[in-house]
Amino acid sequence: MLTNQEHIFSEKINTSVENGEFIKLIISNKRNKTSDLNKIIVSPVEIKKGFRLSFLYNYKTQDITKNYKLEESQNLIFNELKENFLNVELFTANEVIRLFFSLKNNKPKIKISEPTFKPAVNLNHDRKKHKRIELKHNIWLKELGITTSEGVIKKDMHDKYRQINKYLEVIENMIIKKTSGKNLRIYDAGSGKGYLTFALYDYLKNNLKNETRITGIEFREELVDTCNKISEKAKFENLNFVQGTIIDSNIKKVDVFIALHACDTATDEAIYKGIKANAQFIVAAPCCQKQIRKEMNVTNAMHSLMKHGILKERQAVILTDGLRALLLEANGYKTKVFEFISTEHTPKNIMIVAEKSKNKPDKDAVLKNIDEIKKMFGIEFHYLEKLLNENRIILP
Repeated sequence: MLTNQEHIFSEKINTSVENGEFIKLIISNKRNKTSDLNKIIVSPVEIKKGFRLSFLYNYKTQDITKNYKLEESQNLIFNELKENFLNVELFTANEVIRLFFSLKNNKPKIKISEPTFKPAVNLNHDRKKHKRIELKHNIWLKELGITTSEGVIKKDMHDKYRQINKYLEVIENMIIKKTSGKNLRIYDAGSGKGYLTFALYDYLKNNLKNETRITGIEFREELVDTCNKISEKAKFENLNFVQGTIIDSNIKKVDVFIALHACDTATDEAIYKGIKANAQFIVAAPCCQKQIRKEMNVTNAMHSLMKHGILKERQAVILTDGLRALLLEANGYKTKVFEFISTEHTPKNIMIVAEKSKNKPDKDAVLKNIDEIKKMFGIEFHYLEKLLNENRIILP
Protein backbone atom coordinates (compact mmCIF):
# COMPACT_ATOMS: atom_id res chain seq x y z
CA MET A 1 0.00 0.00 0.00
CA LEU A 2 1.38 3.39 -1.00
CA THR A 3 2.00 6.16 1.50
CA ASN A 4 0.42 9.58 0.96
CA GLN A 5 3.60 10.96 -0.64
CA GLU A 6 3.97 7.92 -2.89
CA HIS A 7 0.31 8.21 -3.91
CA ILE A 8 0.84 11.84 -4.92
CA PHE A 9 3.88 10.85 -6.98
CA SER A 10 1.91 8.05 -8.63
CA GLU A 11 -0.85 10.50 -9.59
CA LYS A 12 1.76 12.85 -11.04
CA ILE A 13 2.96 10.04 -13.31
CA ASN A 14 -0.58 9.26 -14.45
CA THR A 15 -1.41 12.91 -15.13
CA SER A 16 1.79 13.59 -17.06
CA VAL A 17 1.22 10.53 -19.29
CA GLU A 18 -2.46 11.40 -19.78
CA ASN A 19 -1.64 14.98 -20.81
CA GLY A 20 1.32 14.02 -23.01
CA GLU A 21 3.73 15.86 -20.67
CA PHE A 22 5.85 12.89 -19.53
CA ILE A 23 9.48 13.39 -20.65
CA LYS A 24 11.47 10.89 -18.60
CA LEU A 25 11.84 9.33 -15.16
CA ILE A 26 15.11 8.38 -13.46
CA ILE A 27 15.39 5.92 -10.56
CA SER A 28 18.75 6.28 -8.79
CA ASN A 29 20.77 6.33 -5.53
CA LYS A 30 21.28 2.63 -4.80
CA ARG A 31 20.32 1.26 -1.40
CA ASN A 32 23.04 -1.37 -1.77
CA LYS A 33 26.17 0.34 -3.11
CA THR A 34 27.61 -3.01 -4.29
CA SER A 35 24.68 -3.71 -6.61
CA ASP A 36 25.47 -4.08 -10.34
CA LEU A 37 22.36 -2.10 -11.26
CA ASN A 38 23.31 1.60 -11.28
CA LYS A 39 20.05 3.29 -12.26
CA ILE A 40 16.90 2.94 -14.34
CA ILE A 41 15.81 5.46 -16.98
CA VAL A 42 12.17 5.40 -18.06
CA SER A 43 11.05 7.03 -21.33
CA PRO A 44 7.77 7.13 -23.32
CA VAL A 45 7.67 5.12 -26.55
CA GLU A 46 5.15 4.18 -29.23
CA ILE A 47 5.29 0.58 -30.45
CA LYS A 48 2.91 -1.47 -32.60
CA LYS A 49 0.97 -2.51 -29.51
CA GLY A 50 0.50 1.12 -28.48
CA PHE A 51 1.96 3.48 -25.90
CA ARG A 52 4.48 2.03 -23.45
CA LEU A 53 7.03 3.18 -20.90
CA SER A 54 10.49 1.94 -21.83
CA PHE A 55 12.74 0.92 -18.90
CA LEU A 56 16.48 1.12 -19.55
CA TYR A 57 18.27 -0.86 -16.83
CA ASN A 58 21.81 0.53 -16.57
CA TYR A 59 24.19 -2.14 -15.24
CA LYS A 60 27.96 -1.85 -14.80
CA THR A 61 28.65 -3.96 -17.89
CA GLN A 62 25.52 -3.67 -20.01
CA ASP A 63 22.17 -1.95 -20.61
CA ILE A 64 18.88 -3.85 -20.84
CA THR A 65 15.66 -2.34 -22.19
CA LYS A 66 12.12 -3.56 -21.50
CA ASN A 67 8.73 -2.00 -22.32
CA TYR A 68 5.72 -2.01 -20.02
CA LYS A 69 2.16 -0.69 -19.86
CA LEU A 70 1.49 2.24 -17.51
CA GLU A 71 -0.12 0.26 -14.66
CA GLU A 72 2.62 -2.37 -14.77
CA SER A 73 5.24 0.41 -14.87
CA GLN A 74 3.82 1.98 -11.72
CA ASN A 75 4.19 -1.30 -9.81
CA LEU A 76 7.76 -1.78 -11.06
CA ILE A 77 8.79 1.76 -10.09
CA PHE A 78 7.60 1.43 -6.50
CA ASN A 79 9.00 -2.08 -6.17
CA GLU A 80 12.41 -0.79 -7.24
CA LEU A 81 12.16 2.00 -4.67
CA LYS A 82 11.22 -0.46 -1.98
CA GLU A 83 14.00 -2.92 -2.77
CA ASN A 84 16.87 -1.21 -4.58
CA PHE A 85 16.78 2.61 -4.75
CA LEU A 86 16.22 5.71 -2.62
CA ASN A 87 15.42 8.33 -5.23
CA VAL A 88 13.17 8.84 -8.27
CA GLU A 89 12.76 11.97 -10.39
CA LEU A 90 9.91 12.57 -12.81
CA PHE A 91 10.63 15.14 -15.52
CA THR A 92 7.56 16.64 -17.18
CA ALA A 93 6.97 19.59 -19.46
CA ASN A 94 5.72 21.65 -16.51
CA GLU A 95 7.70 20.53 -13.46
CA VAL A 96 10.21 18.15 -11.91
CA ILE A 97 8.87 15.94 -9.12
CA ARG A 98 11.38 14.18 -6.89
CA LEU A 99 10.48 11.42 -4.43
CA PHE A 100 13.27 10.43 -2.08
CA PHE A 101 13.64 8.19 0.96
CA SER A 102 15.56 8.80 4.17
CA LEU A 103 18.12 6.15 5.11
CA LYS A 104 17.30 6.70 8.79
CA ASN A 105 13.57 6.02 8.80
CA ASN A 106 12.86 5.07 5.15
CA LYS A 107 10.07 7.66 4.98
CA PRO A 108 9.41 9.23 1.56
CA LYS A 109 9.30 12.98 0.85
CA ILE A 110 8.33 14.91 -2.26
CA LYS A 111 9.98 17.98 -3.73
CA ILE A 112 8.61 19.84 -6.77
CA SER A 113 10.68 22.27 -8.82
CA GLU A 114 10.68 24.11 -12.16
CA PRO A 115 11.02 22.03 -15.38
CA THR A 116 14.52 21.44 -16.74
CA PHE A 117 13.69 19.69 -20.03
CA LYS A 118 11.35 20.24 -22.93
CA PRO A 119 10.13 17.25 -24.95
CA ALA A 120 11.78 16.97 -28.36
CA VAL A 121 8.99 14.86 -29.83
CA ASN A 122 5.42 14.35 -28.67
CA LEU A 123 5.21 10.55 -28.63
CA ASN A 124 1.63 10.76 -27.42
CA HIS A 125 0.46 12.50 -30.60
CA ASP A 126 -1.82 9.69 -31.75
CA ARG A 127 -3.16 8.82 -28.32
CA LYS A 128 -3.54 12.22 -26.71
CA LYS A 129 -7.14 13.25 -26.31
CA HIS A 130 -8.50 16.23 -28.19
CA LYS A 131 -8.32 19.55 -26.41
CA ARG A 132 -11.43 20.20 -24.39
CA ILE A 133 -10.49 23.85 -23.79
CA GLU A 134 -8.53 26.07 -26.18
CA LEU A 135 -5.83 28.12 -24.47
CA LYS A 136 -5.16 30.86 -27.00
CA HIS A 137 -7.57 33.76 -27.43
CA ASN A 138 -9.70 32.41 -24.59
CA ILE A 139 -11.09 35.38 -22.68
CA TRP A 140 -12.30 33.68 -19.51
CA LEU A 141 -9.01 31.81 -18.93
CA LYS A 142 -7.12 35.10 -19.16
CA GLU A 143 -9.63 37.06 -17.03
CA LEU A 144 -9.54 34.46 -14.26
CA GLY A 145 -5.73 34.52 -14.25
CA ILE A 146 -5.13 30.99 -15.55
CA THR A 147 -3.34 32.06 -18.73
CA THR A 148 -1.22 34.98 -19.86
CA SER A 149 -2.34 37.32 -22.64
CA GLU A 150 -0.40 35.03 -25.02
CA GLY A 151 -2.51 32.03 -24.03
CA VAL A 152 0.18 30.32 -21.94
CA ILE A 153 -0.71 28.68 -18.61
CA LYS A 154 0.81 30.62 -15.71
CA LYS A 155 3.39 28.75 -13.63
CA ASP A 156 1.22 28.59 -10.51
CA MET A 157 -1.94 27.56 -12.38
CA HIS A 158 -0.97 24.19 -13.86
CA ASP A 159 -2.72 22.29 -11.05
CA LYS A 160 -5.87 24.33 -11.63
CA TYR A 161 -5.74 23.63 -15.38
CA ARG A 162 -5.30 19.90 -14.72
CA GLN A 163 -8.24 20.01 -12.31
CA ILE A 164 -10.36 21.64 -15.02
CA ASN A 165 -9.49 18.95 -17.56
CA LYS A 166 -10.11 16.13 -15.09
CA TYR A 167 -13.46 17.66 -14.16
CA LEU A 168 -14.51 17.89 -17.82
CA GLU A 169 -13.39 14.30 -18.36
CA VAL A 170 -15.62 13.14 -15.48
CA ILE A 171 -18.62 15.16 -16.72
CA GLU A 172 -18.07 13.91 -20.27
CA ASN A 173 -17.90 10.23 -19.32
CA MET A 174 -20.55 10.16 -16.61
CA ILE A 175 -23.11 12.65 -17.95
CA ILE A 176 -22.62 14.01 -21.47
CA LYS A 177 -22.22 10.59 -23.12
CA LYS A 178 -25.49 9.50 -21.49
CA THR A 179 -27.57 12.49 -22.62
CA SER A 180 -27.07 12.08 -26.40
CA GLY A 181 -26.31 15.71 -27.20
CA LYS A 182 -29.34 17.03 -25.31
CA ASN A 183 -29.31 20.73 -24.48
CA LEU A 184 -29.10 20.53 -20.70
CA ARG A 185 -30.28 22.88 -17.97
CA ILE A 186 -27.46 23.01 -15.42
CA TYR A 187 -27.16 24.75 -12.04
CA ASP A 188 -23.77 25.15 -10.35
CA ALA A 189 -24.32 25.86 -6.65
CA GLY A 190 -21.57 27.73 -4.80
CA SER A 191 -19.85 28.58 -8.08
CA GLY A 192 -17.24 30.86 -6.44
CA LYS A 193 -14.81 32.37 -8.94
CA GLY A 194 -16.36 30.22 -11.64
CA TYR A 195 -13.30 28.30 -12.89
CA LEU A 196 -15.17 25.04 -13.43
CA THR A 197 -18.45 26.73 -14.38
CA PHE A 198 -16.81 28.63 -17.23
CA ALA A 199 -14.87 25.53 -18.26
CA LEU A 200 -17.99 23.38 -18.53
CA TYR A 201 -19.89 25.99 -20.53
CA ASP A 202 -16.92 26.60 -22.85
CA TYR A 203 -16.53 22.87 -23.44
CA LEU A 204 -20.23 22.36 -24.17
CA LYS A 205 -20.61 25.45 -26.36
CA ASN A 206 -17.36 25.56 -28.31
CA ASN A 207 -16.24 21.93 -28.33
CA LEU A 208 -19.54 20.04 -28.50
CA LYS A 209 -21.59 22.85 -30.11
CA ASN A 210 -24.26 22.34 -27.47
CA GLU A 211 -26.60 25.20 -26.49
CA THR A 212 -26.89 24.16 -22.84
CA ARG A 213 -27.89 26.81 -20.28
CA ILE A 214 -25.83 27.09 -17.08
CA THR A 215 -26.61 29.20 -14.00
CA GLY A 216 -24.04 29.72 -11.27
CA ILE A 217 -25.35 30.38 -7.75
CA GLU A 218 -23.01 32.31 -5.46
CA PHE A 219 -23.58 34.17 -2.18
CA ARG A 220 -20.76 36.71 -2.61
CA GLU A 221 -22.17 39.52 -4.73
CA GLU A 222 -18.77 40.77 -5.88
CA LEU A 223 -17.96 37.37 -7.39
CA VAL A 224 -21.35 37.24 -9.11
CA ASP A 225 -20.73 40.66 -10.68
CA THR A 226 -17.22 39.70 -11.78
CA CYS A 227 -18.32 36.40 -13.33
CA ASN A 228 -21.25 38.00 -15.18
CA LYS A 229 -18.90 40.61 -16.65
CA ILE A 230 -16.46 37.92 -17.82
CA SER A 231 -19.35 35.88 -19.27
CA GLU A 232 -20.57 38.91 -21.19
CA LYS A 233 -17.04 39.70 -22.40
CA ALA A 234 -16.60 36.10 -23.59
CA LYS A 235 -20.03 36.22 -25.32
CA PHE A 236 -21.33 33.26 -23.35
CA GLU A 237 -25.03 34.08 -23.87
CA ASN A 238 -26.44 31.12 -21.94
CA LEU A 239 -24.13 31.38 -18.92
CA ASN A 240 -25.18 33.64 -16.07
CA PHE A 241 -24.57 33.98 -12.34
CA VAL A 242 -27.09 34.90 -9.65
CA GLN A 243 -26.58 36.03 -6.07
CA GLY A 244 -28.08 33.96 -3.28
CA THR A 245 -27.74 30.96 -0.99
CA ILE A 246 -28.13 27.38 -2.12
CA ILE A 247 -31.02 26.59 0.23
CA ASP A 248 -33.02 29.69 -0.78
CA SER A 249 -32.41 29.38 -4.52
CA ASN A 250 -35.49 28.91 -6.69
CA ILE A 251 -34.80 25.81 -8.78
CA LYS A 252 -37.66 24.67 -10.98
CA LYS A 253 -36.39 22.66 -13.94
CA VAL A 254 -32.89 21.17 -13.90
CA ASP A 255 -31.09 18.31 -15.63
CA VAL A 256 -27.77 18.53 -13.78
CA PHE A 257 -27.27 20.03 -10.31
CA ILE A 258 -23.62 20.60 -9.36
CA ALA A 259 -22.02 21.60 -6.05
CA LEU A 260 -18.24 21.56 -5.92
CA HIS A 261 -16.51 22.21 -2.59
CA ALA A 262 -19.63 23.59 -0.93
CA CYS A 263 -18.53 23.69 2.70
CA ASP A 264 -19.93 21.28 5.30
CA THR A 265 -23.77 21.21 5.26
CA ALA A 266 -23.95 23.42 2.14
CA THR A 267 -23.25 20.20 0.22
CA ASP A 268 -26.32 18.62 1.87
CA GLU A 269 -28.40 21.64 0.90
CA ALA A 270 -27.24 21.30 -2.70
CA ILE A 271 -28.00 17.56 -2.85
CA TYR A 272 -31.41 18.24 -1.27
CA LYS A 273 -32.19 20.93 -3.88
CA GLY A 274 -31.15 18.55 -6.65
CA ILE A 275 -33.38 15.77 -5.34
CA LYS A 276 -36.28 18.18 -4.84
CA ALA A 277 -35.91 19.46 -8.41
CA ASN A 278 -35.83 15.83 -9.65
CA ALA A 279 -32.49 16.43 -11.37
CA GLN A 280 -31.35 13.66 -13.67
CA PHE A 281 -27.79 14.03 -12.35
CA ILE A 282 -26.38 15.40 -9.09
CA VAL A 283 -22.64 16.06 -8.81
CA ALA A 284 -21.02 16.98 -5.50
CA ALA A 285 -17.42 17.36 -4.35
CA PRO A 286 -17.84 17.78 -0.57
CA CYS A 287 -15.43 19.44 1.83
CA CYS A 288 -15.20 20.41 5.52
CA GLN A 289 -17.46 17.59 6.76
CA LYS A 290 -17.95 18.85 10.33
CA GLN A 291 -21.61 18.16 11.17
CA ILE A 292 -21.29 14.39 11.59
CA ARG A 293 -18.05 14.67 13.57
CA LYS A 294 -19.87 16.80 16.18
CA GLU A 295 -22.72 14.27 16.24
CA MET A 296 -20.55 11.18 16.72
CA ASN A 297 -20.80 9.60 20.17
CA VAL A 298 -19.26 6.15 19.89
CA THR A 299 -19.85 3.95 22.97
CA ASN A 300 -19.12 0.51 21.49
CA ALA A 301 -15.79 -1.25 20.86
CA MET A 302 -14.81 1.39 18.28
CA HIS A 303 -14.57 4.01 21.03
CA SER A 304 -10.88 3.17 21.54
CA LEU A 305 -10.20 4.10 17.91
CA MET A 306 -12.20 7.31 17.95
CA LYS A 307 -10.13 8.75 20.84
CA HIS A 308 -7.52 9.67 18.24
CA GLY A 309 -8.59 12.96 16.67
CA ILE A 310 -7.24 12.26 13.20
CA LEU A 311 -8.99 8.88 13.03
CA LYS A 312 -12.26 10.36 14.22
CA GLU A 313 -11.98 13.10 11.60
CA ARG A 314 -11.37 10.66 8.78
CA GLN A 315 -14.16 8.38 9.96
CA ALA A 316 -16.50 11.38 10.03
CA VAL A 317 -15.64 12.14 6.39
CA ILE A 318 -16.37 8.54 5.36
CA LEU A 319 -19.64 8.50 7.29
CA THR A 320 -20.78 11.89 5.99
CA ASP A 321 -20.28 11.06 2.33
CA GLY A 322 -21.29 7.41 2.70
CA LEU A 323 -24.63 8.38 4.25
CA ARG A 324 -25.11 11.01 1.52
CA ALA A 325 -24.73 8.27 -1.08
CA LEU A 326 -27.22 6.04 0.74
CA LEU A 327 -29.76 8.85 1.08
CA LEU A 328 -29.46 9.51 -2.65
CA GLU A 329 -30.04 5.80 -3.31
CA ALA A 330 -33.13 5.87 -1.07
CA ASN A 331 -34.44 8.66 -3.30
CA GLY A 332 -33.99 6.75 -6.52
CA TYR A 333 -30.43 7.55 -7.61
CA LYS A 334 -27.54 5.31 -8.62
CA THR A 335 -24.42 6.68 -6.95
CA LYS A 336 -20.67 6.54 -7.51
CA VAL A 337 -18.21 7.81 -4.91
CA PHE A 338 -14.60 8.17 -6.01
CA GLU A 339 -11.46 10.28 -5.70
CA PHE A 340 -11.82 13.07 -8.21
CA ILE A 341 -8.23 14.33 -8.36
CA SER A 342 -5.14 14.27 -6.12
CA THR A 343 -2.73 17.17 -5.81
CA GLU A 344 0.03 18.02 -3.39
CA HIS A 345 -2.33 20.25 -1.40
CA THR A 346 -5.49 18.11 -1.55
CA PRO A 347 -4.52 14.42 -1.34
CA LYS A 348 -8.13 13.52 -0.59
CA ASN A 349 -10.78 14.88 -2.93
CA ILE A 350 -14.00 12.88 -3.02
CA MET A 351 -16.67 13.29 -5.67
CA ILE A 352 -20.21 11.93 -5.57
CA VAL A 353 -22.02 11.48 -8.89
CA ALA A 354 -25.67 10.43 -8.71
CA GLU A 355 -27.83 9.47 -11.69
CA LYS A 356 -31.61 9.09 -11.54
CA SER A 357 -32.35 5.38 -11.74
CA LYS A 358 -35.12 3.77 -13.73
CA ASN A 359 -35.46 1.10 -11.04
CA LYS A 360 -37.50 1.71 -7.92
CA PRO A 361 -35.29 1.57 -4.80
CA ASP A 362 -35.94 -0.63 -1.79
CA LYS A 363 -36.36 2.48 0.35
CA ASP A 364 -37.20 0.65 3.58
CA ALA A 365 -34.04 -1.48 3.37
CA VAL A 366 -31.82 1.54 2.68
CA LEU A 367 -33.36 3.55 5.53
CA LYS A 368 -32.91 0.61 7.89
CA ASN A 369 -29.25 0.41 6.90
CA ILE A 370 -28.85 4.14 7.54
CA ASP A 371 -30.41 3.81 11.02
CA GLU A 372 -28.09 0.93 11.89
CA ILE A 373 -25.03 2.96 10.87
CA LYS A 374 -26.21 5.97 12.90
CA LYS A 375 -26.72 3.80 16.00
CA MET A 376 -23.27 2.26 15.61
CA PHE A 377 -21.62 5.67 15.71
CA GLY A 378 -24.04 7.42 18.07
CA ILE A 379 -25.30 9.82 15.40
CA GLU A 380 -28.64 11.46 16.05
CA PHE A 381 -29.16 12.81 12.53
CA HIS A 382 -27.48 13.54 9.22
CA TYR A 383 -28.26 17.06 7.98
CA LEU A 384 -29.31 15.87 4.50
CA GLU A 385 -31.65 13.34 6.10
CA LYS A 386 -33.11 16.11 8.26
CA LEU A 387 -33.76 18.32 5.22
CA LEU A 388 -35.43 15.50 3.34
CA ASN A 389 -37.61 14.48 6.29
CA GLU A 390 -38.66 18.04 7.16
CA ASN A 391 -39.81 18.59 3.59
CA ARG A 392 -41.51 15.20 3.33
CA ILE A 393 -39.33 14.05 0.46
CA ILE A 394 -38.33 10.94 2.37
CA LEU A 395 -40.41 9.54 5.23
CA PRO A 396 -38.96 6.94 7.65
